[in-house]
Amino acid sequence: MRIMGRRRALVGVLAGSLLLAGCNAGPGQVGAAVLIDGKSVSVDRVQQLIDKAVREHPYGQQLAKEHKLDLVGREIVRQEVLHELTERAAQREGVQVDESLVVAALQKDPLAAPMGAVQQGDLGANVQQLVARVRDHRDSLVDAAVQTQLAMKYIGKLVVTVDHLAVSAPEGATPNPADLREQAFEKARQIAASPDAAAKAVAQEAQGDSQRAGLGDKAAAAQSPAFASTVMFGSPVNTVTAFQPTPERPEWLVVAVRERAAEKPVSVDQEAPPTAQQLGKVGIRFLQPYLDQIDLTVNPRYGVWDVVGMDLAPNESSKKGIVLPVHGATPQQR
Repeated sequence: MRIMGRRRALVGVLAGSLLLAGCNAGPGQVGAAVLIDGKSVSVDRVQQLIDKAVREHPYGQQLAKEHKLDLVGREIVRQEVLHELTERAAQREGVQVDESLVVAALQKDPLAAPMGAVQQGDLGANVQQLVARVRDHRDSLVDAAVQTQLAMKYIGKLVVTVDHLAVSAPEGATPNPADLREQAFEKARQIAASPDAAAKAVAQEAQGDSQRAGLGDKAAAAQSPAFASTVMFGSPVNTVTAFQPTPERPEWLVVAVRERAAEKPVSVDQEAPPTAQQLGKVGIRFLQPYLDQIDLTVNPRYGVWDVVGMDLAPNESSKKGIVLPVHGATPQQR
């Protein structure tokens, strides 16, 4: 299935889709914000970029007034990790960016203009835009292009077979976010207990509502580009994940991944063609399998890596979900 023209999508990303500090250091992390396979990004370097954001961008100054520069520090570390994963994926997948597109993009440089103090939209997305501007612009542009190419390569092929169940408040009841989170985590732990545990858990859930649970259902990434960026499509076979498909809705999904296939195009009814922003998010999700190939240590000052969000959470309790191996089964990567 052809999702969209490759060159047109990449030009779109390069032209504008990017316009989209604590705790003690752990062992071996003195002076390091993050260690990736022994390669260090220093705390000083992160602070330099934070200072640059405040110095050059009114939006950075506004975040400083609101005492939110910790968000900038975490995002800097996140983008350093994603940069390493992106380079590995490019080498493994044989993905290359047309140099002429990079040169043309840098000549116009969509990242050059300062961000104004007032920004519309999501806070997290705005912080991502700010950090993309204070990093090396070439790295930011090339990373985005590679991630988009990765998404385009697999979004029309990837199909996962899953057992799943939904966790939400009873009809008419007021949802308690903390309770729902713990219920979802407990269901995930139950399913991860053994290769056969999912069938029992799903069967029990389906007795009440067959629409809330299922065994062996297939989901194609191309069917919903927005949903394709969730952890379900990045997790290995024989793992269980609990996450909120839509953070604004008080409902969790618990999914056991049974099979992954990405060898040939699949034909599905799409909700809508993917946007450049959606392709970028899907590309980042498709970097998830490469996390197992690196030795990653994050200084607690910047939080902990959250595989469900493919970002940094302030602490364990604020992660967006969990991913667990199924006991007695061997996780497999794509």
